[in-house]
Amino acid sequence: MKVNSKRFVIRKSLIGKNAVITVNFKNGKSATYNHDKVYEVMKDKLEAMACFIKYKSYTASNNVPVVARETLLA
Repeated sequence: MKVNSKRFVIRKSLIGKNAVITVNFKNGKSATYNHDKVYEVMKDKLEAMACFIKYKSYTASNNVPVVARETLLA
């Protein structure tokens, strides 16, 4: 499954779907990542965040979180 987005996103609904997400930030930079691999790297942090618990998603509109940068595909 391929997904295009304007922000970095991790959603509970995408876990296990092996989604490859390409994000185009408003500053012109772009990044591609495997949702499941990034989720595994960020899992402990995400499950402690109120936004992830309440809304079942985490987004970043300006860049890829530092902890997830090592998993980028492009």
